[in-house]
Amino acid sequence: MPGWPEGRPGQKVAASDNFRRKRKAAQKAEKNQAGTENKAGTEEQRKHRRAGKCFDRVERGKMKTKTKAENKRQAQVRTFTEGKILLPLVRFALPVLAALFLQAMYGAVDLLIVGQFTEVSSVSAHVSAVSTGSQIMLTLTNLVASFAMGATILLGQQIGRGEARKGGETIGACIVLFACIGIVFTILCVSGAGMIATVMHAPREAFDLTKIYVRICGGGMLVIIAYNLIGSIFRGIGDSVTPLITVAIACVCNIVGDLILVAGFHLGTVGAAIATVGAQAVSVVVSLLLMRRRTLPFSLEKEHIRFHRELTGRITRLGLPIATQDFLVGISFLIIQAIVNSLGVIPSAGIGVAEKVCAFIMLVPMAFMQSMSAFVAQNAGAGRFDRAEKALRYGILLSLAVGTVMFWLSFFHGISLASLFARDMEVAAAGADYLKAYAIDCLLTPIFFCFIGFYNGIGMTRFVMMQGIVSAFCVRVPVSFLMSKRVPVSLFHIGLATPFSSALQIVMCLVCMAWVNARIRKNGVI
Repeated sequence: MPGWPEGRPGQKVAASDNFRRKRKAAQKAEKNQAGTENKAGTEEQRKHRRAGKCFDRVERGKMKTKTKAENKRQAQVRTFTEGKILLPLVRFALPVLAALFLQAMYGAVDLLIVGQFTEVSSVSAHVSAVSTGSQIMLTLTNLVASFAMGATILLGQQIGRGEARKGGETIGACIVLFACIGIVFTILCVSGAGMIATVMHAPREAFDLTKIYVRICGGGMLVIIAYNLIGSIFRGIGDSVTPLITVAIACVCNIVGDLILVAGFHLGTVGAAIATVGAQAVSVVVSLLLMRRRTLPFSLEKEHIRFHRELTGRITRLGLPIATQDFLVGISFLIIQAIVNSLGVIPSAGIGVAEKVCAFIMLVPMAFMQSMSAFVAQNAGAGRFDRAEKALRYGILLSLAVGTVMFWLSFFHGISLASLFARDMEVAAAGADYLKAYAIDCLLTPIFFCFIGFYNGIGMTRFVMMQGIVSAFCVRVPVSFLMSKRVPVSLFHIGLATPFSSALQIVMCLVCMAWVNARIRKNGVI
């Protein structure tokens, strides 16, 4: 038929079918390719999702670990800003009391073992040397411990404000500061031991022994300073148990050392000094191991151990007035010791025995003073001055109750207490005479010690310094000197200088308290 192409009829239809099949195949190929690409994209997305989920799990794990660490650190901090007052204060004070008791034992053991295991012919000289030398070292140690109170107060205030993480920098600054102080004290004691013994009017029989004791203990001043600084750090974070453990270790080591060196090898004063330094060295090592094993409320890194001008200034502003006050008060007692030393070896040994007994009868007021500082510092940092004042009242009442018992023991049974440290009855009688005056102070010290802890806690350390200096050099030293010139000389009359000065301190503390309350009522802050 004209117009048709050559071939079979329907060939055009077949060609059209082939075209459609090819187009469908092409479309199918495109679809498969798109599907493959989509599948590849889906796989890539799945990989990303899996990686994201894995990352999220890792991050959640890190956050969980971090949260656990933070919670653990917070659990290590004892806060006093909420809840009851009396029971937490007593619970905190009991380990402090036990630590102070062991610390007093630590110092008393030297005198006790030297007095009991030294030949009778030279026992008075050795007791006098240990008495005078330990009084010198106690003054320097109290100076360091009081200065370290600046770290205790600053840490307590940081915790009260919720800034415990800053503790690492604070501790690092303390390490540098107290290392410098330790070096200075070491040079002073080792090179100037003879001069110190001369200034102290050490009796001729005990002069060389006193010089040796100061030189040996002075050589270990870095250890003694580290020992006291670590205790202050733990008390600042509300932990009074760890310092108790470390002082218990030191006390046991000192007793063992004294028994070996003094009772066993008969080294007398030399053995007592070596045992003292060695025991504190062991305690410092144990303290550092405990610190490494426990979780602190802050991290202490190597870069924190440096001179930090701001923190060093804050620690100094808080601690220096307390240290100055304690140092000058210690100087006043050294002056009294020197006055009594000039009366002879028996009065010198007697006052040394009495001072060791006093270290025990004043334990409770001292424990509440230290506990009050940490308790009040946290509440002052949180602005809870009402809780701080209630803690002060509780502390005074409890301390005064115990002080009444101590008064009875010291005044009526002083000879029995003094005999524990001296076989020589003349020395024991002299110590008992001096203890009668201290018995009166047992009724006064509980009041002003708690006030001192309160004022330290709220940061009024300059007032603490002022009242201590005034009472020491306007009352204690002048009265002691005047009483030493009375004939016949009585250690009881010389000792009356201490309760007279305590009475003045109470008056000044009460006046200051009235001023503090007026400021709080007017401004809401001190």
